[in-house]
Amino acid sequence: MKTVILIPARYASTRYPGKPLAELTQPDGSKKSLIRMSWEAAQTVQGVDAVYVATDDDRIKTAAEAFGAEVIMTSESCENGTARCADALANAGIEADLIVNLQGDAPLTPAWFVEDLIAAMKADPEAQVATPVLQCDPLTYGHFVEDRKAGRVGGTTAVFNAKGHALYFSKEVLPYIDAHKVPAENIPVYHHVGVYAYRPDALAAYTSWPVSELETLEGLEQLRFLVNGTTVRCVIVEGRGRVFWELNNPEDVPRIERVLKEL
Repeated sequence: MKTVILIPARYASTRYPGKPLAELTQPDGSKKSLIRMSWEAAQTVQGVDAVYVATDDDRIKTAAEAFGAEVIMTSESCENGTARCADALANAGIEADLIVNLQGDAPLTPAWFVEDLIAAMKADPEAQVATPVLQCDPLTYGHFVEDRKAGRVGGTTAVFNAKGHALYFSKEVLPYIDAHKVPAENIPVYHHVGVYAYRPDALAAYTSWPVSELETLEGLEQLRFLVNGTTVRCVIVEGRGRVFWELNNPEDVPRIERVLKEL
């Protein structure tokens, strides 16, 4: 199964303009851009044939090529990372059995998250799309609740059926848990990790569908697949003691920098 990783990156983020080029302090005191950290994370994944950065911005292109990345330029009209991956695949004429979208705001993504995703797609012929989910530990759950109380849009949660096929994704904390009934461990809330694996036909079909109302309301691209009846497999991955968090807001920078010091 030929597998490629695409890292979609745009400069004009509404919540955090210029986010891919934001620099994070490393444990040794040096600085690395978010896009570089995401590219380096992709390089550690086993069983991948190629890694590309997909962007419509010359500043990101220049920065990515400077640290050795191959870059595919995409249209400015791509409304999200999935659409950008589809555009990059078409523009570059890449042929692959599986396309992995490793979003450029998740530098803490461990290699085994992606490897487990690839393995699950091989094992589940029903799934046209797959994405990892991580059961919340008390710290991560606390971040979710803290963000919602502060009116910030933080991470995304996933709800799925007994087969592991997605029922819904939301930026609200789902399922709802009464504050007095939150268990000390095995919290039944799953953090959606910003990585996707698509079969080529599913990725091509995505751009032919109109933007759905749910997608617009939640701001979650993967809901377009669910609205159109595509099976999305939620793959439960293990944190192995690692804290996972995406960079959604400027407030997430110190959170991620703290985690980097503990790696």
